[in-house]
Amino acid sequence: MCGMPQQPPVRSSPTRPSRPDASMSLITNVMDHSLDDGYAEAAARRKTQGGGGLPKTLRAKLGLASGLVLAALVVTLGAAQARVAAPVVAKERQELIDRIDTETSAADRLEGSVDKLRDEVGARQRAALRSSGGSTEADLVGLLSGATPVHGPGVKLVVNDAKEASGGGEGSNPRETSGFSDTGRVRDRDMQRVVNGLWASGAEAVSINGQRLTALSAIRAAGDAILVDNKPLVPPYTVLAVGDGQKLSTRFQDSPDGLYLHALRENYGVRATISTEGDVRLPAAPSVIVRTAQPLADTTEKGTS
Repeated sequence: MCGMPQQPPVRSSPTRPSRPDASMSLITNVMDHSLDDGYAEAAARRKTQGGGGLPKTLRAKLGLASGLVLAALVVTLGAAQARVAAPVVAKERQELIDRIDTETSAADRLEGSVDKLRDEVGARQRAALRSSGGSTEADLVGLLSGATPVHGPGVKLVVNDAKEASGGGEGSNPRETSGFSDTGRVRDRDMQRVVNGLWASGAEAVSINGQRLTALSAIRAAGDAILVDNKPLVPPYTVLAVGDGQKLSTRFQDSPDGLYLHALRENYGVRATISTEGDVRLPAAPSVIVRTAQPLADTTEKGTS
């Protein structure tokens, strides 16, 4: 019995498990080959040739040089434009200065004419009053009202900003509530208190930096400047007061306004000195015209019956 040849057993080769991302072949290819083949070949070729293009240091130097050239060009153009505009600006500035000088000279001439006319009017008034026998009373009224110059014993009070005074910003002045200044600058309300204190202490006539004060005078501020009858003054502020020198000085320093000035000097560096004088001279006030309201005339037409 012949047997059938025995066949070797067939062994099935094991199959490799499929990748979980087999269904995402496009994404897998992009992730595995993030660099395009063309770029990779170019990089390899450049590496084989020893590098191409300009060296990095040379490229950096060329970039820096280009930036410097551009900056120099901008500066040159700006300087040329400024040089062209400079004569025009200088000419306009000089014209403005000449105009200011001309107007100032004209104002000075007008002020001189006013003073001359005021002296003439005053002399004629006094002559007319002497002829009517009322010169003494008129002189006293003119003295007290500030209409005539005056001189005599009195005091000299000099008030100045602190040595390191600062302007201070708007809204930073605590005197809005406390009445004092932490900036070291003398303000209009300080001078108001000084003048009122001198009047209350017995002064017969007062002036600030040559400006005679009357019952119609006003001390106000425009920014950091102090105005007396709308005329700006600059520190130091020299206050002259006619009166009994020693008594006036003592009364003022002991008054609330004198103590106020002392507090400004001690706490905020405001400088103030007072001295008695044998003879101080005060000019006449620029204007003592009293303006009063007048009722309008009745212009209603009455009908006739």
